[in-house]
Amino acid sequence: MPSEECPNNSDKNGAFLVNEITPEVLDLILSKGWRHFGPLFYFYHESEESEGEPPRQVRPLRIRLKKFQRSKSQRRTWNRNADLTLKIRPLQFSEELDELFEIHKKRFPKDIPESLTNFLGESPDLNPTDTRQFEVRLDGKLIACSFLDLGKHTVSGIYAMFDPDESHRRLGIYTMLLELDWAQKNDRDLYYSGYAYLEPSHYDYKKEFTALEFYDWNSWHPLEVGGTFS
Repeated sequence: MPSEECPNNSDKNGAFLVNEITPEVLDLILSKGWRHFGPLFYFYHESEESEGEPPRQVRPLRIRLKKFQRSKSQRRTWNRNADLTLKIRPLQFSEELDELFEIHKKRFPKDIPESLTNFLGESPDLNPTDTRQFEVRLDGKLIACSFLDLGKHTVSGIYAMFDPDESHRRLGIYTMLLELDWAQKNDRDLYYSGYAYLEPSHYDYKKEFTALEFYDWNSWHPLEVGGTFS
């Protein structure tokens, strides 16, 4: 990827397609606010909202892993799910994943995604990054799964899904905690948790983590737990 494709002050959005990317380059472009779904890498400063609604201002988030500690609430979530089993494996599609996705997407009243391939590309063989899937099971049944990109010194959460019947377990938070735990144990420096908005939104759960930073599309800044962007 040419360096000039990284965002600068005058860029509002950008995208490119790539079949393969090195862990070192992934570290670099994550630090500039890029995300990816399958071979499509992209960034945007503003979200596109429904007609008549103003666009929302986007802020990338990341967590400094050497400083991260679970909050009291997150420790409760971790302990509540001690009866679940975890398997971490390379990205691998299956009917089981598709079935979980179909259940998970019923949570959304609008902008409902069509397929898991919207987030992971058409095939694991064509995925440009080294990606792991975190499979969470209850008595052998898959109830949650998340997907994590591996850079050289960083990791990036791509997507998480879960069975809404198990919402009391806070599985979206739990899979994120599992990824953070793996990244800390594997000596990574940063965990990129995706985008949030300057305005209040359903992405605000991403602000409930310690050692958080946000990107204003020029540089990274600390963000207090539950805080607002400056």
